[in-house]
Amino acid sequence: MLTALQVIQIVIAIILIVVILMQSRGSGFGGAFGTDAAVFRTRRGVEQYLFRGTVILAGIFMAVSLLTARAALP
Repeated sequence: MLTALQVIQIVIAIILIVVILMQSRGSGFGGAFGTDAAVFRTRRGVEQYLFRGTVILAGIFMAVSLLTARAALP
């Protein structure tokens, strides 16, 4: 069971990394220099799905991490 949880944790971590990298690509260079900071905008379309998916994946990753730590105890 411990091995299965570890494999699941690695797979979720890789997916989470990919989703986070996809989000940062959309920000562009304007946000790096502060031009976007004063403008309020809402997430729409794919950007909103990526954000929600990131939050859900982070929650799942945390739960699997806790289960893995619990399973590793003697």
